[in-house]
Amino acid sequence: MDIVRPLPTAPAQKKFLLVATDYFSKWVEAEAYASIKDKDVVTKFLWKNIICRFRIPQTIIADNGPQFDSIAFRNFCSELNIQNSYSTPRYPQGNGQAEATNKTLITALKKRLEQAK
Repeated sequence: MDIVRPLPTAPAQKKFLLVATDYFSKWVEAEAYASIKDKDVVTKFLWKNIICRFRIPQTIIADNGPQFDSIAFRNFCSELNIQNSYSTPRYPQGNGQAEATNKTLITALKKRLEQAK
């Protein structure tokens, strides 16, 4: 999982994109947010877009962002027996699948927003 920021200017001032990529199937779930300061934004995203639609994942690999390293997120994962794994700080290649997905999403979003102007 990763948070892409900042996004190109979009309607409703949504500047952040929360992205989850399944490493096996390469399936991507993403949702745009105006703010990611809410401590529950990641857990709500996981519940709605991953757990309720697919199943409880065994492992979540994320960067060391405060949203993924919070007590609320750790407790949520612990209650559901989800193992947390964190990529190495300042080494985005450690979460290469997420970074590759982010690059593709940003390129597509920029094109779409340019066409909408």
